[in-house]
Amino acid sequence: MKKGGTAVLFCLVLACVPAEALASAPAAVESPYPVWSVVPFVGMLLSIALGPLIGAHWWERNMGKVSLFWGLLFALPAAVVLGPSEAAYELLHIAIIDYIPFLVVLEALYIIAGGITIDGVLPHTPFSNTLVLLAGAVLASLIGTTGATILLIRPLIKANRERKAVMHTIIFLIFLVGNIGGALTPVGDPPLFIGFLHGVPFFWTAVHIIWPWLQNIVLLLAAYYLLDTYFYGRYLKEVAAGVLPPPACETGVPRGKIRIGGLPNLLFLLGTLSAIVLSGMLAAHPVFFDAEAGELKGLAVMSLHGHALVVPHISLARDGLILVMAWLSWRFTPPSVRIANNFTWGPMNEVAILFAGIFTTIIPALKLLQARGGELGVSTPLQFFWATGALSGFLDNTPTYLAFLNMAAQLGAPAGVMTDLGRVDPRILMAISCGAVFMGANTYIGNAPNFMARSIAEENGVKMPGFFGYMGWSAVILLPLFALNAYLFFV
Repeated sequence: MKKGGTAVLFCLVLACVPAEALASAPAAVESPYPVWSVVPFVGMLLSIALGPLIGAHWWERNMGKVSLFWGLLFALPAAVVLGPSEAAYELLHIAIIDYIPFLVVLEALYIIAGGITIDGVLPHTPFSNTLVLLAGAVLASLIGTTGATILLIRPLIKANRERKAVMHTIIFLIFLVGNIGGALTPVGDPPLFIGFLHGVPFFWTAVHIIWPWLQNIVLLLAAYYLLDTYFYGRYLKEVAAGVLPPPACETGVPRGKIRIGGLPNLLFLLGTLSAIVLSGMLAAHPVFFDAEAGELKGLAVMSLHGHALVVPHISLARDGLILVMAWLSWRFTPPSVRIANNFTWGPMNEVAILFAGIFTTIIPALKLLQARGGELGVSTPLQFFWATGALSGFLDNTPTYLAFLNMAAQLGAPAGVMTDLGRVDPRILMAISCGAVFMGANTYIGNAPNFMARSIAEENGVKMPGFFGYMGWSAVILLPLFALNAYLFFV
């Protein structure tokens, strides 16, 4: 699930809409939040970008305080302006419906994938690295972008530990495995799963997105192979000059037979994915759904203005099963496997702390998008692709996907994909899906695997670019690719 964002972009777009256009726009749901209420959100994002530049140790010690500061800077004024009850309702809603399930899934995958290790010295040639990234891109649609990223990043780092230039490999891992690879199934990325819950057929994405997916995978792998060939050539020159030690395969140290450790974790991974998929398939079952009321059955936590905040029974069952899978992994995986994987809680703690601040302060940005998104005047596949992608790269891509899916359904397509929101033109649905999944790779905060990959890489000694440095990589490599997508598939 993606969190983060640049509500500034959205606000600037709205600010540029002429008053006449706003007057003629369809009536929108009233938002209680003014545009300036996104200031804590923007402050949170700037802190993530600039904090490590002040000092890595300072940031590590104080990021929790920073996250708490921006969260309180939103929550306290909201309690005064909206009232304590409404502010509490909003905070509880995003915590129960979004943050806690996000953290449960992420932590379970972190524990389970962290219990799978690959023993032996893997090759680190451009060809072998490219094959690993290709395998990861395929796995992303089968086990999710987060699961595939966490599963492969440590073996990839271990394989390339003799080389100095490893940063580009992790960046392409984020591009290919953490984002674009997950575009073929609802299991791959949360926006596609929410589309599945609203009536998009399970295999629709695989059939309709296969060509932009394949184009992006092939072009990115080709670009990576050429770039890694260049860095590998530099590495061999440094070895020849005696600057670096020779590869393990040339020192007489046996590579050893490649062996996968922690194999039972594959069953726990399957159990986690099954819980996620079944929660969608069984959501309409009478056990979990009240047909008369037209809503999911659950435990009422709070009620406000006649609206009850309910924790659905299906969500409790899903998260409970996922936590059981995580516990089984932790209980039955030998500690030696995690030690071999350099497993620590550091990256997970960093994601949990920072995303707590992001989830809290993102509330006004999402409310503004839901209330005033129709004012953007988006109506063509090209516009849906760029609008969904631009906001998904910075906001939570799941509600962004849902907001634009709702806009598309309101256009009243005469034929297309029938959802419970209305009929959607296939090319527009394809544009929304591609924009939401592909452009999560544009920033570290665009998707949870991006941030996790950066944290794991840095913990294992790989120097990664800063927030803006990473955006430089994505601007140079991904934006031309997305422009090609737009021209070939959405014009």
